Amino acid sequence: MPQEKPDLRNLREPVRFKRALTLLLMTLILPGSAQIVAGSRRAGRWAWRVVFGLIAIIVFLILLGLIWRSGTINFLARPGTLRLVQITLIVLAVGWAALFIDAYRIAQPLTLERNHRLITSILDGALIFVVVGALIYASVIVNTQRDFVASVFGSGKSSKAEKGRYNVLMMGGDSGADRIGTRPDSMTVASIDADTGRTVLIGLPRNLAKVPFPAGTAMAKQFPDGFKWDKCAAECLLNAVYTYAANHKALFPGDPNPGETATTQAIEAVTGLKINYFVLIDLAGFRDLLNAVGGITLDIGKRVPIGGGSSPIKGYIEPGKNQHLDGYHALWFARSRAESSDYERMARQKCVMSAMLNQLSPQTVLTKFQGIASASKQVVKTDIPAGELGTFTDLALDAKKLPVSSFSAVPPLIHTGDPDFALIRTKVAEAIAKSESLDKGGSGGDGKTSTTPRSTTSNPSSSTTKKPSSTKKPTTSPTTPATGVDDVASICKA
Repeated sequence: MPQEKPDLRNLREPVRFKRALTLLLMTLILPGSAQIVAGSRRAGRWAWRVVFGLIAIIVFLILLGLIWRSGTINFLARPGTLRLVQITLIVLAVGWAALFIDAYRIAQPLTLERNHRLITSILDGALIFVVVGALIYASVIVNTQRDFVASVFGSGKSSKAEKGRYNVLMMGGDSGADRIGTRPDSMTVASIDADTGRTVLIGLPRNLAKVPFPAGTAMAKQFPDGFKWDKCAAECLLNAVYTYAANHKALFPGDPNPGETATTQAIEAVTGLKINYFVLIDLAGFRDLLNAVGGITLDIGKRVPIGGGSSPIKGYIEPGKNQHLDGYHALWFARSRAESSDYERMARQKCVMSAMLNQLSPQTVLTKFQGIASASKQVVKTDIPAGELGTFTDLALDAKKLPVSSFSAVPPLIHTGDPDFALIRTKVAEAIAKSESLDKGGSGGDGKTSTTPRSTTSNPSSSTTKKPSSTKKPTTSPTTPATGVDDVASICKA
């Protein structure tokens, strides 16, 4: 029941003014407290139940996150959970605004002097604007997150780690008016340790010829001796597999992503790894994504042309330490082929990926989420299900603390026109084994241990993998190729 309205006429005016301000500030700090003290105790108690209930839920989620981070993120990233959070924020905004209005009523502003009444009214309006505005803005961010998850991530089947690793194929698709279809010019496998997050980047050149396909697949039946010149009209290189499959959808009945499927199968046969998921990024839209996160900072070892090929060179990205690149310049750094080789370009792309991994902080994601989500919806296509978001966010947070190693199947080790696929599979396995050995006995410095390095070839008969001796010190620089070639070291270090 409402309390009896107090008679404030016996109080001095300055006291009445302080009381009015106190009631408003009480509502800001602890909603419902003004009603408990001077208004409807029933309304105040309901407000307290809501506040303390929400605090209990938040504390529970924080504790759960400390114990089971990936599961907590998976739960919070579900569209249904995000919709519930959005509705809750809107209801809180309306309820809190009502409490501020009621606190103003309880303060009996008509008993105040004109200036004090004006100050009280302005303060009440400002508090309503700030609190309600913050909650509504938070609900907009949550809705953007829900829309982003629903648009980019599907509800497909999750893929379990193979021999303790997740292998994600990252493709940079370069589609445009001057190109026939999408042709991924950048293909990198991120092989991620499922326990530690330690990552190996495996670069595959776009001009790799005669690529095989796993036995029993539609592409293997079409190309039993590999993707060869005499079997297709276009150039039979690795990056043309995507276009061929997309143009022959009848070979993949019921598959919404024939290009990604065929490319994934080819890379599985080339590397000996089971590919769990793919991520396709449109390179033209990648510029907007980098702008959304504020760009990246790199050490650049040699100048890189802007333009070239079929268009004139418009300028250069100059070498030097701590060079900050916006989206436009970072995109050209990653894609430029003028005055360099495809293999140098692959190395630069690894530089960009490593920089984004190391520099994209949770604070950046939170403060610039609207732009990131908007850009990502346009540039990212993936088959990672929404239910696995927590798993990969968890691994990404761990990976930020660890160096990233790499292997590139490039000359002089690999002749792209006539590749030794058994050698590629062996070198991939060696690079992964070296990475895993860093965590043996806790030597990785992250407090986690692992058992003896795992074999990584999914088809043991395809190649013979020689595991490195555990006494051999593995490389620890952020992106050091297992082949010994200096592609990354020479380009990504000033």
